[in-house]
Amino acid sequence: MKTATIKSLLEDPQIGNQVIVMGWVRTFRSNRFIAINDGSTLQNLQCVIDFENTEEALLKEINTGACLKLTGKLEESQGRGQKVEVKVADFEVLGISDANEYPIQPKKHSLEFLREKAHLRIRTNTFSAIMRIRSKLAFAVHQYFNEEGFFYMHTPIITGSDAEGAGEMFRVSTLDSKSPPLSKSGDIDYKKDFFGKETNLTVSGQLEGETYAMGLGKIYTFGPTFRAENSNTSRHLAEFWMIEPEMAFYDLEDNMDLAEDFIKYTLRYVLEHCKEDLEFLENRLLDEEKTKPQNERSPMPLIEKLRFVVDNEFKRVSYTEAIDVLRNSKANKKKRFQYTVDQWGIDLQSEHERYLVEKHFNAPVILYNYPANIKAFYMRLNEDEKTVRAMDVLFPGIGEIVGGSQREERLDVLKKKMEVLGIDQEELYWYLDLRKFGSAVHSGFGLGFERLVLFATGMGNIRDVIPYPRTPQNAEF
Repeated sequence: MKTATIKSLLEDPQIGNQVIVMGWVRTFRSNRFIAINDGSTLQNLQCVIDFENTEEALLKEINTGACLKLTGKLEESQGRGQKVEVKVADFEVLGISDANEYPIQPKKHSLEFLREKAHLRIRTNTFSAIMRIRSKLAFAVHQYFNEEGFFYMHTPIITGSDAEGAGEMFRVSTLDSKSPPLSKSGDIDYKKDFFGKETNLTVSGQLEGETYAMGLGKIYTFGPTFRAENSNTSRHLAEFWMIEPEMAFYDLEDNMDLAEDFIKYTLRYVLEHCKEDLEFLENRLLDEEKTKPQNERSPMPLIEKLRFVVDNEFKRVSYTEAIDVLRNSKANKKKRFQYTVDQWGIDLQSEHERYLVEKHFNAPVILYNYPANIKAFYMRLNEDEKTVRAMDVLFPGIGEIVGGSQREERLDVLKKKMEVLGIDQEELYWYLDLRKFGSAVHSGFGLGFERLVLFATGMGNIRDVIPYPRTPQNAEF
């Protein structure tokens, strides 16, 4: 007899059938009622044991956290809260659980406590719901790009280039950390390292992605990226996953169209396929909201927030227009912003981005044409020579979720920008070659996958939407 998932038994209950289920005990009441969960659904399956015919020693092994194999008949439930239950004829304890030591007891635990138990927190309703949604989102990402004719590319994790130019990278080396070889000048001699040069973990696959877009037309990457930024905020990780499409023959307008369509597709997919998990997380958040002051509460429930993005046209606003809106806003004039908006050219903060989305435009916003001096060297310079064809997608509750641009396709302009910024042209000769051999207008963007999961689940801390968060002073598990 084939083992059935709890999800399949609840969705299509064949009353009277003999079934086999396996899973972990959530609760065991009265030496008779076992609530078991196998991770396939939020719902537990009640299994009823005839304790009079069960050895007492075996019953003592049925504790919260234990893993069981249960065989029995699927029947209509006699109790409230469930439609079916299993009348157990036989069971096997696959893995015992120490009742006194198992940390995930059937009670409410703080998210901070569960981060310390990251290897076991998946057995809670909250984290199983989050990770099922994460899985569906990842599938939707691949499905969307496949349907749109993109090719999936794996860009290098170890790289000798810094795509962002920020310098906050993790070094990859096999040199002796205590006594590395030195050059005549006294610097570390990376020529004697494994790769013969200084290498790091990538912060982005964009530059390599561009090379393949200029041969395949439309590509995307979806893989791990790393940033050695000493930031302990609720929005930053040292290891995270990035989705980065690059498209030949796309200008800035095409890029914005794609970003909007892509985000709506993935969120629509989750709304259609994760209804149970979304409703659970929404109710959890509503309970949490009741404990907050009125001014700190979310402006809309989770599912309404997702619909807000899916059902609204994204408002497209230039950076210059956005600065005028912010500078003249009551929030700015009455100094309610932590960072005052006083001049053109500043880098917008999350509070400014959220104001534009939630207060002023009441819609998701795409900002474009940013000042050149606050954006990366590879972004296409506009005719005014002050702004670049950059674009950021802003969401309610989260601020920036996507950053992208039309790439600079003109060799002379790109070389001049790199010279001004002190970027080694010899190191990036291959990137410049794209402009020498068959250059074309092209664009792309990056979306931090955890930011998308954060938005889709309504969670408040990015450490709760990745299985094992990597942050400063934390690489456990």
